[in-house]
Amino acid sequence: MYRKSQFPKILLGLILAIIGNSKNLAVAKNNSTKFSQLKTNNCQTNRQEPNFLVFGGGGTKEQNEIAIEKNVLYFQRTLKKMGYNPLTASIFFANGNDGKATIRYINEQGNQQFKAPEIPDVQGKATFTNLQNWFQKTAGETFRRPIFFYFTGHGIKNPNNSNDNALMLWENQPVTVQELSQMLDKLPQDTPVVTMMAQCFSGSFANIIYQGGDPNKPLALQTRCGFFATIKTLPSVGCTPEVNEADYKDYSSSFFAGLSGYSRTGKIVTSADYNQDGKISYAEAHSFAKVDEETIDLPVSTLEVWLQNQATKADIELIWEQPIINLLSNARPEQQYVVKSIVKMLNLDLQKSYLENGLGIIIEQEINNQIERAYFLRLGMELINIGVEQKIRLSSDQEAIAISERLIKCEGGSWEEHYFLQ
Repeated sequence: MYRKSQFPKILLGLILAIIGNSKNLAVAKNNSTKFSQLKTNNCQTNRQEPNFLVFGGGGTKEQNEIAIEKNVLYFQRTLKKMGYNPLTASIFFANGNDGKATIRYINEQGNQQFKAPEIPDVQGKATFTNLQNWFQKTAGETFRRPIFFYFTGHGIKNPNNSNDNALMLWENQPVTVQELSQMLDKLPQDTPVVTMMAQCFSGSFANIIYQGGDPNKPLALQTRCGFFATIKTLPSVGCTPEVNEADYKDYSSSFFAGLSGYSRTGKIVTSADYNQDGKISYAEAHSFAKVDEETIDLPVSTLEVWLQNQATKADIELIWEQPIINLLSNARPEQQYVVKSIVKMLNLDLQKSYLENGLGIIIEQEINNQIERAYFLRLGMELINIGVEQKIRLSSDQEAIAISERLIKCEGGSWEEHYFLQ
Protein backbone atom coordinates (compact mmCIF):
# COMPACT_ATOMS: atom_id res chain seq x y z
CA MET A 1 0.00 0.00 0.00
CA TYR A 2 1.36 3.43 -0.96
CA ARG A 3 1.39 6.36 1.45
CA LYS A 4 -0.65 9.41 0.39
CA SER A 5 2.46 11.52 -0.07
CA GLN A 6 4.01 8.95 -2.38
CA PHE A 7 1.18 8.46 -4.83
CA PRO A 8 1.32 11.66 -6.96
CA LYS A 9 5.05 11.16 -7.65
CA ILE A 10 4.59 7.46 -8.41
CA LEU A 11 1.66 8.10 -10.77
CA LEU A 12 3.42 10.99 -12.51
CA GLY A 13 6.53 8.88 -13.01
CA LEU A 14 4.44 6.06 -14.44
CA ILE A 15 2.70 8.28 -16.98
CA LEU A 16 5.94 10.00 -18.00
CA ALA A 17 7.48 6.58 -18.57
CA ILE A 18 4.47 5.43 -20.56
CA ILE A 19 4.20 8.39 -22.92
CA GLY A 20 7.94 8.55 -23.49
CA ASN A 21 10.40 11.37 -23.07
CA SER A 22 8.25 14.46 -22.61
CA LYS A 23 9.85 17.67 -23.69
CA ASN A 24 9.19 21.36 -23.87
CA LEU A 25 7.17 22.69 -26.76
CA ALA A 26 10.11 24.62 -28.17
CA VAL A 27 12.21 21.47 -28.32
CA ALA A 28 9.42 19.35 -29.75
CA LYS A 29 8.96 21.72 -32.65
CA ASN A 30 12.65 21.87 -33.53
CA ASN A 31 13.08 21.85 -37.31
CA SER A 32 9.31 21.55 -37.82
CA THR A 33 7.51 22.88 -40.90
CA LYS A 34 7.24 26.64 -40.95
CA PHE A 35 3.84 28.08 -40.09
CA SER A 36 3.71 29.82 -43.44
CA GLN A 37 3.82 26.44 -45.16
CA LEU A 38 1.13 24.96 -42.94
CA LYS A 39 -1.14 27.91 -43.41
CA THR A 40 -1.23 27.43 -47.17
CA ASN A 41 -2.64 23.93 -46.73
CA ASN A 42 -6.23 25.13 -46.59
CA CYS A 43 -8.73 22.29 -46.77
CA GLN A 44 -11.68 21.94 -49.07
CA THR A 45 -14.29 19.25 -48.69
CA ASN A 46 -14.66 16.77 -51.53
CA ARG A 47 -16.57 13.51 -51.45
CA GLN A 48 -14.53 10.69 -52.96
CA GLU A 49 -14.33 7.00 -52.17
CA PRO A 50 -11.10 6.32 -50.27
CA ASN A 51 -8.33 4.21 -51.71
CA PHE A 52 -8.45 1.33 -49.22
CA LEU A 53 -5.26 -0.62 -48.56
CA VAL A 54 -5.07 -3.59 -46.18
CA PHE A 55 -1.96 -5.52 -45.19
CA GLY A 56 -2.33 -8.37 -42.73
CA GLY A 57 -1.00 -11.63 -41.42
CA GLY A 58 1.85 -12.92 -39.32
CA GLY A 59 5.49 -13.17 -40.29
CA THR A 60 5.34 -16.96 -40.39
CA LYS A 61 2.55 -19.52 -40.32
CA GLU A 62 3.19 -20.07 -36.60
CA GLN A 63 2.43 -16.37 -36.02
CA ASN A 64 -0.40 -16.16 -38.56
CA GLU A 65 -3.33 -16.53 -36.15
CA ILE A 66 -6.88 -16.91 -37.41
CA ALA A 67 -7.94 -13.73 -35.58
CA ILE A 68 -5.85 -11.72 -38.05
CA GLU A 69 -7.68 -13.29 -41.00
CA LYS A 70 -10.99 -12.60 -39.26
CA ASN A 71 -9.95 -8.96 -38.77
CA VAL A 72 -9.61 -8.57 -42.55
CA LEU A 73 -12.98 -10.28 -43.12
CA TYR A 74 -14.56 -7.93 -40.55
CA PHE A 75 -13.02 -4.98 -42.39
CA GLN A 76 -14.66 -6.18 -45.61
CA ARG A 77 -18.02 -6.52 -43.82
CA THR A 78 -17.56 -3.01 -42.44
CA LEU A 79 -17.00 -1.63 -45.95
CA LYS A 80 -20.19 -3.32 -47.12
CA LYS A 81 -22.19 -2.00 -44.15
CA MET A 82 -21.06 1.51 -45.01
CA GLY A 83 -22.01 1.25 -48.66
CA TYR A 84 -18.67 0.43 -50.25
CA ASN A 85 -17.82 -2.53 -52.45
CA PRO A 86 -15.36 -4.58 -50.36
CA LEU A 87 -13.74 -5.95 -53.52
CA THR A 88 -12.43 -2.47 -54.38
CA ALA A 89 -10.02 -2.59 -51.44
CA SER A 90 -6.44 -3.66 -52.17
CA ILE A 91 -5.76 -6.56 -49.80
CA PHE A 92 -2.42 -8.29 -49.29
CA PHE A 93 -2.42 -11.07 -46.72
CA ALA A 94 0.33 -13.38 -45.44
CA ASN A 95 1.18 -15.93 -48.18
CA GLY A 96 -1.45 -14.52 -50.53
CA ASN A 97 -3.52 -16.88 -52.64
CA ASP A 98 -1.02 -19.69 -53.21
CA GLY A 99 -3.33 -22.14 -51.40
CA LYS A 100 -0.85 -23.17 -48.70
CA ALA A 101 -2.16 -23.83 -45.20
CA THR A 102 -0.63 -21.00 -43.18
CA ILE A 103 -3.36 -19.83 -40.80
CA ARG A 104 -3.06 -21.19 -37.28
CA TYR A 105 -6.21 -21.98 -35.31
CA ILE A 106 -7.45 -24.13 -32.42
CA ASN A 107 -10.07 -26.70 -33.38
CA GLU A 108 -13.00 -27.88 -31.26
CA GLN A 109 -10.85 -30.55 -29.67
CA GLY A 110 -8.34 -27.91 -28.54
CA ASN A 111 -5.68 -28.94 -31.01
CA GLN A 112 -3.57 -26.62 -33.18
CA GLN A 113 -4.40 -26.80 -36.88
CA PHE A 114 -3.46 -24.89 -40.04
CA LYS A 115 -5.64 -23.92 -42.98
CA ALA A 116 -5.34 -21.86 -46.15
CA PRO A 117 -6.51 -18.21 -46.12
CA GLU A 118 -10.11 -17.69 -47.21
CA ILE A 119 -10.25 -13.94 -47.84
CA PRO A 120 -12.03 -12.92 -51.06
CA ASP A 121 -10.01 -11.10 -53.72
CA VAL A 122 -6.60 -11.11 -52.04
CA GLN A 123 -4.19 -9.46 -54.47
CA GLY A 124 -1.01 -11.07 -53.23
CA LYS A 125 1.39 -11.74 -50.40
CA ALA A 126 1.93 -9.24 -47.61
CA THR A 127 5.52 -8.45 -48.55
CA PHE A 128 7.73 -5.37 -48.44
CA THR A 129 7.94 -5.37 -52.24
CA ASN A 130 4.17 -5.45 -52.69
CA LEU A 131 3.74 -2.62 -50.17
CA GLN A 132 6.35 -0.51 -51.89
CA ASN A 133 4.94 -1.25 -55.35
CA TRP A 134 1.41 -0.31 -54.26
CA PHE A 135 2.50 3.10 -53.06
CA GLN A 136 4.65 3.67 -56.15
CA LYS A 137 1.72 2.82 -58.41
CA THR A 138 -0.63 5.03 -56.41
CA ALA A 139 1.82 7.94 -56.56
CA GLY A 140 1.73 7.77 -60.36
CA GLU A 141 -2.05 7.83 -60.70
CA THR A 142 -3.56 10.99 -62.12
CA PHE A 143 -6.81 10.61 -60.17
CA ARG A 144 -6.17 11.53 -56.54
CA ARG A 145 -7.99 9.74 -53.73
CA PRO A 146 -7.36 9.78 -49.98
CA ILE A 147 -5.69 6.62 -48.71
CA PHE A 148 -6.94 4.58 -45.76
CA PHE A 149 -4.27 2.07 -44.74
CA TYR A 150 -5.21 -0.69 -42.30
CA PHE A 151 -2.56 -3.00 -40.88
CA THR A 152 -3.47 -6.00 -38.75
CA GLY A 153 -0.67 -8.26 -37.64
CA HIS A 154 2.40 -8.17 -35.45
CA GLY A 155 4.88 -5.47 -34.53
CA ILE A 156 8.31 -5.39 -32.94
CA LYS A 157 10.03 -2.82 -30.77
CA ASN A 158 13.27 -1.23 -31.89
CA PRO A 159 15.58 -1.65 -28.87
CA ASN A 160 17.68 1.31 -29.97
CA ASN A 161 14.92 3.75 -30.99
CA SER A 162 11.28 3.26 -30.00
CA ASN A 163 10.34 6.08 -32.39
CA ASP A 164 11.24 3.72 -35.23
CA ASN A 165 9.54 0.43 -34.38
CA ALA A 166 8.50 -1.97 -37.13
CA LEU A 167 5.49 -3.91 -38.34
CA MET A 168 6.14 -7.44 -39.55
CA LEU A 169 5.19 -8.69 -43.00
CA TRP A 170 5.23 -12.20 -44.45
CA GLU A 171 8.48 -14.17 -44.12
CA ASN A 172 9.46 -11.95 -41.19
CA GLN A 173 10.06 -8.85 -43.27
CA PRO A 174 10.08 -5.77 -41.01
CA VAL A 175 8.84 -2.37 -42.18
CA THR A 176 9.99 0.41 -39.88
CA VAL A 177 8.26 3.72 -39.27
CA GLN A 178 10.92 5.46 -41.32
CA GLU A 179 10.69 2.99 -44.20
CA LEU A 180 6.91 3.36 -44.42
CA SER A 181 7.16 7.14 -44.15
CA GLN A 182 9.69 7.26 -46.98
CA MET A 183 7.15 5.45 -49.17
CA LEU A 184 4.49 7.98 -48.15
CA ASP A 185 6.86 10.88 -48.84
CA LYS A 186 6.75 9.99 -52.55
CA LEU A 187 2.98 10.46 -52.78
CA PRO A 188 1.62 13.70 -54.28
CA GLN A 189 1.12 16.48 -51.77
CA ASP A 190 -2.66 16.41 -52.31
CA THR A 191 -3.00 12.75 -51.27
CA PRO A 192 -3.93 12.58 -47.58
CA VAL A 193 -3.23 9.36 -45.68
CA VAL A 194 -5.04 7.90 -42.67
CA THR A 195 -3.73 4.77 -40.99
CA MET A 196 -5.24 2.37 -38.47
CA MET A 197 -2.79 -0.09 -36.95
CA ALA A 198 -3.43 -2.80 -34.39
CA GLN A 199 0.01 -4.34 -33.85
CA CYS A 200 2.22 -4.33 -30.76
CA PHE A 201 4.23 -1.14 -30.21
CA SER A 202 2.15 0.53 -32.95
CA GLY A 203 2.15 3.98 -31.33
CA SER A 204 5.60 4.53 -32.81
CA PHE A 205 3.91 4.95 -36.20
CA ALA A 206 2.47 8.27 -35.03
CA ASN A 207 5.78 9.59 -36.38
CA ILE A 208 4.47 9.22 -39.93
CA ILE A 209 3.42 12.86 -39.60
CA TYR A 210 7.08 13.78 -40.16
CA GLN A 211 9.13 13.58 -43.33
CA GLY A 212 10.92 10.26 -43.34
CA GLY A 213 9.15 9.35 -40.11
CA ASP A 214 11.80 11.24 -38.15
CA PRO A 215 10.44 13.56 -35.40
CA ASN A 216 13.54 15.72 -35.78
CA LYS A 217 12.57 16.56 -39.37
CA PRO A 218 9.79 18.83 -40.73
CA LEU A 219 6.19 17.73 -40.99
CA ALA A 220 5.32 15.77 -44.10
CA LEU A 221 3.94 17.71 -47.06
CA GLN A 222 0.90 15.43 -47.23
CA THR A 223 -1.71 15.51 -44.50
CA ARG A 224 -1.17 12.30 -42.51
CA CYS A 225 -2.71 10.97 -39.34
CA GLY A 226 -3.37 7.63 -37.72
CA PHE A 227 -4.83 5.59 -34.90
CA PHE A 228 -2.98 2.91 -32.99
CA ALA A 229 -3.91 0.10 -30.61
CA THR A 230 -1.33 1.10 -28.04
CA ILE A 231 1.69 3.23 -27.26
CA LYS A 232 5.14 2.70 -28.72
CA THR A 233 6.55 0.95 -25.64
CA LEU A 234 3.86 -1.67 -25.01
CA PRO A 235 2.51 -4.80 -26.74
CA SER A 236 -1.14 -4.98 -27.75
CA VAL A 237 -3.72 -7.75 -27.53
CA GLY A 238 -5.86 -9.46 -30.14
CA CYS A 239 -3.76 -12.00 -32.04
CA THR A 240 -5.31 -15.31 -31.03
CA PRO A 241 -5.73 -18.74 -32.65
CA GLU A 242 -9.17 -19.04 -31.02
CA VAL A 243 -11.99 -19.21 -33.56
CA ASN A 244 -15.00 -17.65 -31.78
CA GLU A 245 -15.21 -13.96 -32.76
CA ALA A 246 -17.68 -13.22 -29.99
CA ASP A 247 -14.74 -13.54 -27.58
CA TYR A 248 -12.49 -11.10 -29.45
CA LYS A 249 -11.69 -7.92 -27.53
CA ASP A 250 -9.18 -5.77 -29.36
CA TYR A 251 -8.68 -2.34 -30.86
CA SER A 252 -9.64 -3.35 -34.42
CA SER A 253 -12.94 -4.78 -33.26
CA SER A 254 -13.84 -1.66 -31.28
CA PHE A 255 -12.61 0.91 -33.81
CA PHE A 256 -14.59 -0.52 -36.72
CA ALA A 257 -17.63 -1.09 -34.51
CA GLY A 258 -17.56 2.59 -33.60
CA LEU A 259 -17.01 3.65 -37.21
CA SER A 260 -19.76 1.50 -38.74
CA GLY A 261 -22.24 1.11 -35.89
CA TYR A 262 -22.00 -2.71 -36.01
CA SER A 263 -19.91 -5.10 -33.95
CA ARG A 264 -17.96 -7.89 -35.62
CA THR A 265 -20.79 -10.27 -34.73
CA GLY A 266 -23.30 -8.04 -36.51
CA LYS A 267 -24.91 -6.42 -33.46
CA ILE A 268 -25.85 -2.73 -33.52
CA VAL A 269 -23.70 -0.67 -31.13
CA THR A 270 -24.40 2.69 -29.54
CA SER A 271 -23.71 5.52 -31.97
CA ALA A 272 -20.31 7.17 -31.77
CA ASP A 273 -21.61 10.42 -33.30
CA TYR A 274 -20.67 12.40 -30.21
CA ASN A 275 -20.84 15.82 -31.88
CA GLN A 276 -24.17 14.90 -33.52
CA ASP A 277 -23.19 16.04 -37.00
CA GLY A 278 -24.66 12.97 -38.72
CA LYS A 279 -21.39 11.14 -39.43
CA ILE A 280 -18.84 9.14 -37.47
CA SER A 281 -15.32 10.53 -37.67
CA TYR A 282 -12.13 8.56 -37.20
CA ALA A 283 -11.57 10.44 -33.94
CA GLU A 284 -15.01 9.45 -32.69
CA ALA A 285 -14.43 5.78 -33.56
CA HIS A 286 -11.10 6.01 -31.72
CA SER A 287 -12.83 7.43 -28.63
CA PHE A 288 -15.48 4.72 -28.84
CA ALA A 289 -12.68 2.14 -28.81
CA LYS A 290 -11.02 3.66 -25.74
CA VAL A 291 -14.14 2.90 -23.73
CA ASP A 292 -15.34 -0.24 -25.52
CA GLU A 293 -12.04 -2.12 -25.69
CA GLU A 294 -11.80 -3.95 -22.36
CA THR A 295 -8.09 -4.74 -22.54
CA ILE A 296 -4.80 -3.50 -21.15
CA ASP A 297 -4.09 -1.51 -24.35
CA LEU A 298 -3.52 2.25 -24.24
CA PRO A 299 -4.85 3.48 -27.63
CA VAL A 300 -3.38 6.67 -29.07
CA SER A 301 -3.64 8.80 -32.21
CA THR A 302 -1.08 10.94 -34.02
CA LEU A 303 -2.51 14.11 -32.44
CA GLU A 304 -2.45 12.57 -28.98
CA VAL A 305 1.14 11.42 -29.26
CA TRP A 306 2.12 14.87 -30.53
CA LEU A 307 0.27 16.57 -27.65
CA GLN A 308 1.79 14.27 -25.05
CA ASN A 309 5.23 15.05 -26.43
CA GLN A 310 4.56 18.75 -25.80
CA ALA A 311 3.64 18.17 -22.15
CA THR A 312 6.21 19.12 -19.52
CA LYS A 313 6.19 17.61 -16.07
CA ALA A 314 4.83 20.92 -14.77
CA ASP A 315 2.02 20.83 -17.36
CA ILE A 316 0.97 17.34 -16.28
CA GLU A 317 1.02 18.24 -12.59
CA LEU A 318 -1.13 21.33 -13.24
CA ILE A 319 -3.62 19.32 -15.32
CA TRP A 320 -3.89 16.53 -12.78
CA GLU A 321 -4.23 18.83 -9.78
CA GLN A 322 -7.39 20.59 -10.97
CA PRO A 323 -10.93 19.19 -10.76
CA ILE A 324 -11.68 16.98 -13.74
CA ILE A 325 -14.92 18.89 -14.35
CA ASN A 326 -12.89 22.05 -15.07
CA LEU A 327 -11.07 20.34 -17.95
CA LEU A 328 -14.27 19.03 -19.54
CA SER A 329 -15.43 22.54 -20.52
CA ASN A 330 -12.46 22.73 -22.92
CA ALA A 331 -12.81 19.21 -24.31
CA ARG A 332 -14.18 18.18 -27.67
CA PRO A 333 -17.35 15.99 -27.55
CA GLU A 334 -15.47 12.74 -28.17
CA GLN A 335 -12.98 13.61 -25.41
CA GLN A 336 -15.83 14.37 -23.03
CA TYR A 337 -17.30 10.96 -23.82
CA VAL A 338 -14.06 9.18 -22.88
CA VAL A 339 -13.59 11.10 -19.63
CA LYS A 340 -17.19 10.81 -18.42
CA SER A 341 -17.41 7.13 -19.36
CA ILE A 342 -14.24 6.13 -17.52
CA VAL A 343 -15.13 8.27 -14.50
CA LYS A 344 -18.48 6.51 -14.29
CA MET A 345 -16.97 3.08 -14.93
CA LEU A 346 -14.41 3.44 -12.12
CA ASN A 347 -16.80 5.26 -9.78
CA LEU A 348 -14.63 8.37 -9.64
CA ASP A 349 -15.61 11.95 -8.76
CA LEU A 350 -15.66 14.65 -11.46
CA GLN A 351 -15.39 17.32 -8.79
CA LYS A 352 -12.03 15.97 -7.66
CA SER A 353 -8.73 16.07 -9.49
CA TYR A 354 -7.17 13.06 -11.19
CA LEU A 355 -4.59 12.83 -8.40
CA GLU A 356 -7.26 13.02 -5.69
CA ASN A 357 -9.25 10.29 -7.44
CA GLY A 358 -6.09 8.25 -7.65
CA LEU A 359 -5.49 8.59 -3.93
CA GLY A 360 -9.01 7.36 -3.35
CA ILE A 361 -8.42 4.32 -5.51
CA ILE A 362 -5.15 3.41 -3.82
CA ILE A 363 -6.32 4.06 -0.25
CA GLU A 364 -9.95 2.93 -0.43
CA GLN A 365 -10.30 0.30 -3.11
CA GLU A 366 -6.87 -0.53 -4.58
CA ILE A 367 -7.18 -1.28 -8.29
CA ASN A 368 -5.54 -4.65 -8.83
CA ASN A 369 -7.36 -5.51 -12.03
CA GLN A 370 -5.07 -4.84 -15.00
CA ILE A 371 -7.94 -3.74 -17.23
CA GLU A 372 -9.24 -1.25 -14.65
CA ARG A 373 -5.70 0.02 -14.24
CA ALA A 374 -5.48 0.52 -18.01
CA TYR A 375 -8.72 2.50 -17.96
CA PHE A 376 -7.37 4.71 -15.19
CA LEU A 377 -4.20 5.34 -17.21
CA ARG A 378 -6.32 6.08 -20.31
CA LEU A 379 -8.16 8.69 -18.27
CA GLY A 380 -4.90 10.33 -17.19
CA MET A 381 -3.67 10.44 -20.77
CA GLU A 382 -6.99 11.86 -22.01
CA LEU A 383 -6.80 14.66 -19.47
CA ILE A 384 -3.27 15.47 -20.63
CA ASN A 385 -4.52 15.62 -24.22
CA ILE A 386 -7.32 18.02 -23.27
CA GLY A 387 -5.16 20.24 -21.09
CA VAL A 388 -2.23 20.57 -23.49
CA GLU A 389 -4.54 21.13 -26.47
CA GLN A 390 -6.17 24.00 -24.57
CA LYS A 391 -2.80 25.43 -23.58
CA ILE A 392 -1.69 25.50 -27.21
CA ARG A 393 -4.99 26.97 -28.35
CA LEU A 394 -4.60 29.87 -25.92
CA SER A 395 -0.93 30.43 -26.70
CA SER A 396 0.56 32.89 -29.18
CA ASP A 397 2.48 30.09 -30.88
CA GLN A 398 0.90 30.12 -34.32
CA GLU A 399 3.02 27.24 -35.55
CA ALA A 400 1.90 24.92 -32.75
CA ILE A 401 -1.70 26.00 -33.26
CA ALA A 402 -1.44 25.22 -36.98
CA ILE A 403 0.02 21.76 -36.34
CA SER A 404 -2.68 20.85 -33.83
CA GLU A 405 -5.46 22.14 -36.09
CA ARG A 406 -4.06 20.21 -39.04
CA LEU A 407 -4.06 16.95 -37.06
CA ILE A 408 -7.50 17.63 -35.58
CA LYS A 409 -8.85 18.20 -39.10
CA CYS A 410 -7.29 14.99 -40.42
CA GLU A 411 -8.47 12.85 -37.50
CA GLY A 412 -11.91 14.45 -37.73
CA GLY A 413 -12.38 13.11 -41.26
CA SER A 414 -14.27 9.95 -42.13
CA TRP A 415 -14.86 7.50 -44.93
CA GLU A 416 -17.89 9.60 -45.81
CA GLU A 417 -16.13 12.95 -45.93
CA HIS A 418 -12.52 13.55 -46.86
CA TYR A 419 -10.28 16.61 -46.98
CA PHE A 420 -7.92 17.30 -49.84
CA LEU A 421 -5.05 19.74 -49.68
CA GLN A 422 -5.39 22.55 -52.16
